[in-house]
Amino acid sequence: MTPDPKHDPKEDPVRHHVFDGIAEYDRRLPNWWLLTFYGAIIFAIAYWFDRQIFARTDDAKDIQAEIARIDAVKLAAAGTRDDPTLWKMSRNPAFVTAGADTYKNTCASCHGNELKGGVGPSLVDAVWIHGSKPLDLIATVENGVPAKGMPTWGPLLGSKKINEVTAFILSHHPAPSGTE
Repeated sequence: MTPDPKHDPKEDPVRHHVFDGIAEYDRRLPNWWLLTFYGAIIFAIAYWFDRQIFARTDDAKDIQAEIARIDAVKLAAAGTRDDPTLWKMSRNPAFVTAGADTYKNTCASCHGNELKGGVGPSLVDAVWIHGSKPLDLIATVENGVPAKGMPTWGPLLGSKKINEVTAFILSHHPAPSGTE
């Protein structure tokens, strides 16, 4: 088998520059490299037109729909007020984080950042003054304890935020067996 004369290294021109004593031949790129390169350019242009000009798919609408679905599930769960649901909420990081924000803005001034009390009683004890169940805690937060100086937070915070604060407080307590 004889080599192809047009690809014989003796016939290919050598570039005029030399680097570290190495001369470089002046050959064409392989066709499959060129086809891949030009194909990538065509794909990029077509993709840009598809996503930016025609906008057949709208990721923002899909994301907003998913966020709305998640919010609906959260609101449905927040609307249910029973002890097992509140304990489950206390193990959900989304509820606990939202409750922590509300707690820091409204409750921490009396109960402390660590829930250990200050002007108000400690919230990390095993037994509370006005009941130790989650529903008792919600009733205390909503209606307040005017005799002890705790305002009613129900009209100001609303049901959802009160549930989140309750979840935050309960997250600092071990859940009873069978609720997780």
